Amino acid sequence: MPQRITRIAALLALLCLGAAPAQADDRSDAIALFNFAQTTYPAYFSPASDSVQEIEGYLVRYFAATDTYLGTRGQEVYVRGDAFGPGVLRVGVIKDFIATTGSGVLDITNATLLSRAATCAEYAGQYEAFVRDVRRNVAFNATLDISVSGGRCTFRSNNLPNHDMGEGGSFATPVAAVSHTYSMTATPTLAATPAALTLEWDNAVMLNGVKVDIWAAACFGVGDGKIGCNNPNQAWRYDPMSPLNHFGTDIHNAHTQPNGAYHYHGNPKALFSQQGGAASPVVGFAADGFPIFGSWFDSGSGIRKATSSYRLKSGSRPSGAGNPGGTYDGTYRDDWEYVQGLGDLDRCNGMTVNGVYAYYVTDSFPWLMNCFSGTPDTSFRKTGG
Repeated sequence: MPQRITRIAALLALLCLGAAPAQADDRSDAIALFNFAQTTYPAYFSPASDSVQEIEGYLVRYFAATDTYLGTRGQEVYVRGDAFGPGVLRVGVIKDFIATTGSGVLDITNATLLSRAATCAEYAGQYEAFVRDVRRNVAFNATLDISVSGGRCTFRSNNLPNHDMGEGGSFATPVAAVSHTYSMTATPTLAATPAALTLEWDNAVMLNGVKVDIWAAACFGVGDGKIGCNNPNQAWRYDPMSPLNHFGTDIHNAHTQPNGAYHYHGNPKALFSQQGGAASPVVGFAADGFPIFGSWFDSGSGIRKATSSYRLKSGSRPSGAGNPGGTYDGTYRDDWEYVQGLGDLDRCNGMTVNGVYAYYVTDSFPWLMNCFSGTPDTSFRKTGG
């Protein structure tokens, strides 16, 4: 017991705490949260326990088998353990995870997602976050409302994330709040034939309200190569995720569109643990209603990252009029080819695990998804160019 208390004290020191007594409502909410976590996420929080340490105003439960701490201070929730990365993470407030004695909008500022619930209906609620465009030092209030009716989920947001924006990036257009409303079925089914991605559709919406728009209107030989390529059949479309290109994306693989709309092209790194150790949570939902998981999954023989079934073509690109020439190096989407069975995932970057079909975040092309395995909802069709 003394060793455990010493480790908890170290945890609290890392949290930069100030002493404050735990209120009765906060304590009952914390205990309910601890019990919920150990029942719902035993991969992170085990063995089950009923002990609660109160030190300097923090309530903490330690899970010895996974060497993980789950703590609260007031209504804020913190976690520390190898599965979540180095140091202490603030993952939200108690009511982000369970019903509490309070009510209202849930603050998800800098929250790390944990839930693996595969249907969008499980995430109904109102959310907000307080974030900044760090390059301009401008503050924003992100808003998201997820509602369920008639077997459909509707996401209404101002398309701002729950994390700061701009670090490591160079946006051509300043970040702006841009209202979006997306709907999708809560019970998706696989289509007979996958539907292609095009410039005419947004692809998905993340659980912080930010859209995914994978294609860029940028092709070899069109304008300055950065904008204006609106023909979906145009060859040699640039891939914004290629390190050989310079699309100004920030550390979250996102940047802005001409109207200031922030959007992801790849791994939304702030939304889930990048360290592995446990299967990743759901990070969003595609336009066809299927979930998007983070990178890690249980393969049956251990937890590992899902792998894409795309590889770079061999040899060189054609040269001459309308062709860039050079080696296939990932600069263009056309540099890649799908090889069935090469990796874990199908042509659309999805697979079925334990009866649940989903897309997965990958470290290589196509990064998030490359087609719709189901039928995309028309609410994702863009109204502008």
